[in-house]
Amino acid sequence: MKRILFIEDDPLLNRGICMGLEREGYEMAAGYSIADARRMLAEKPFDLLLLDANLPDGDGFSLCRELRSEERTETQGRKLPMILLTARGMECDMVGGLDAGADDYIVKPVSLRVLTARIQALLRRSGGAGDRYRTGPFEFDFEETGFWKNGESLKLGVREQRLLRYLVAHANVALSREKILDHLWTDSGDSVEENAVAVIIRRLREKLEDDPARPVYIRNVYGAGYMWQEAGEEGKKIGR
Repeated sequence: MKRILFIEDDPLLNRGICMGLEREGYEMAAGYSIADARRMLAEKPFDLLLLDANLPDGDGFSLCRELRSEERTETQGRKLPMILLTARGMECDMVGGLDAGADDYIVKPVSLRVLTARIQALLRRSGGAGDRYRTGPFEFDFEETGFWKNGESLKLGVREQRLLRYLVAHANVALSREKILDHLWTDSGDSVEENAVAVIIRRLREKLEDDPARPVYIRNVYGAGYMWQEAGEEGKKIGR
């Protein structure tokens, strides 16, 4: 699961975007200031920094320049993908943000769908999309929509692919029916039948499990929901 650090001083916007991106399968960490950003980046690695341009103790432009300067002095040469999120939409501001070292510049307000697409695009360009996954007899390529079991190709519908990706992103963690419903239909105006999740779970099991009536990978967790169970300790994501 890709880890994103989001720095935004508006608590409601911060929480809303974090919740939305968590539903898309990202691990989110939230901060509210330049000081938070520096501290949290020093504590653990992140796959992407999503940064408000205007913060109480400084601006995102300066932090971008600072981080890029630090990267140039490191022997590892790791380049952290960075997106500036700001209400300032003038061309000079956009150019200034990119010149400061940001990889992308997004003007608020922005829809979650657009933001997610821009994040995915940046992670692909930086070689950090992490969209290939392998465990037991399975190999999944979510970016190229290729799915295999024991080397044989599987055909999955769009919602089946999205559910599988969501389950895999939260491997070994139970996801409630409500969370799955919200993830699969949050941007849809379609009415959703009460048993919709059970129907897609059944379809996935029929395509993935040796015995759908006794699932090994897509497990029921009593009182909690559904969980993708990795094959022993060998489950791993490729490309990190």
